[in-house]
Amino acid sequence: MAYPVFLFMENYEQNVSIKAWAEADRPREKLLLHGRRHLSNAELMAILIGSGSTKETSVALTKRILNGCGNDLDVLGQMTVQDLVKFRGIGEAKAMVIISALELSRRRNELSIKERFRIISSRDVFEYMKPVYEDLHHEEFWIVLLNRANRVISKQQISKGGQSGTVADPKIIFKVALEQQAASIVLTHNHPSGNLKPSQEDLTITKKLMAAGKMLDLPVIDHLIMTSKSFYSLCDEGVV
Repeated sequence: MAYPVFLFMENYEQNVSIKAWAEADRPREKLLLHGRRHLSNAELMAILIGSGSTKETSVALTKRILNGCGNDLDVLGQMTVQDLVKFRGIGEAKAMVIISALELSRRRNELSIKERFRIISSRDVFEYMKPVYEDLHHEEFWIVLLNRANRVISKQQISKGGQSGTVADPKIIFKVALEQQAASIVLTHNHPSGNLKPSQEDLTITKKLMAAGKMLDLPVIDHLIMTSKSFYSLCDEGVV
């Protein structure tokens, strides 16, 4: 019975060390010869972890990890050390290298959105805050402080909670906003469950903060509920 050639190639790739490959096929050499953009995700990860095992190359190992994530880097970015060490061939040290590289990438994306970013829509708030909420498994509550030209003064974490909730203290929110001489405030928090529907507590605290903001001449202009991929604006939806 004839078997597809790719099956033999896959077995060959898994059982032959990277040193035995053609030079152009080795991730490090490939990066030096052609540049980082010519490497696959698996090859880039293989450079990070450094080595595979006597039974599997580093590329084959990283391909297996990516397959376990559905080849979705967002899913990979949400994995913990405990998740990664479940893959045969990945110990704590290699898991920490992968997580550290992904965290540096996340921070780079965050820094690429410069301070004084101008907010003119709820979508702008989402894009600005998205790096903060990516890959979180717990709730956090942040505010975005704007000047009179709707440019960002800063973003500030107000609280950090569990998977089902966090506390937004009005006294802390307005103290921070007044200290930084903000002209307006945008409220944001995330729902790790992925469900964007506001809870009754979300509606209550939003109305309470909006009322307080009017009294202080420091308007709360929106409240966004966020996930890694989408958001819900209470003002856009007309619920507050």
